Amino acid sequence: MKIWFTADTHFGHVNVIRYNQRPFSSVDDMDESLIENWNQSVSADDLMYHLGDFTLLGKKPAEDYFQRLNGKIHITPGGHDQRWLEKSNYISGSGHPVVILAPRLGVEGRRPAGGAGPGRGCGVVILPPLLTIKIPLPDSGQSQLIVLCHYSLRVWDRSHYGSWHLYGHSHGNLPPLENSLDVGVD
Repeated sequence: MKIWFTADTHFGHVNVIRYNQRPFSSVDDMDESLIENWNQSVSADDLMYHLGDFTLLGKKPAEDYFQRLNGKIHITPGGHDQRWLEKSNYISGSGHPVVILAPRLGVEGRRPAGGAGPGRGCGVVILPPLLTIKIPLPDSGQSQLIVLCHYSLRVWDRSHYGSWHLYGHSHGNLPPLENSLDVGVD
């Protein structure tokens, strides 16, 4: 299993093409390219942390994208995500992660026979907006603390002790800061 990080896919958001000068002629072209690129890298068993602005209530609900994307998806919400999360009742109000299940699509975009039984769905976890995770480093017996948030932080949990901070939102427009990285698709 590999662990991946990304942000700011903005699935279904036509204006992001213009705002961020994305090289697509339409939102459908953008969505298909993002899905293809994601699935070429991420396998079904991989873990993907998406750090916000997954989609902006366009023509398709978030579940339509979840069904087509590889990996176990964990989302730290951004500002655009609030609309589809509230509409879909995915916000529990408790501050605890919320797990949803989106049936995995099979060949030619059809649901596999038998529905979303074992091994036929992708669990999507909606995380709190600010989260610190601990990732084991292979063959070292050590681990790395990583602070996840859609928004860039100037300081974060244990920032002076080697923890990393991953974020989105800025679409590549912020100057680099030590141990802090914009993981957005732009």
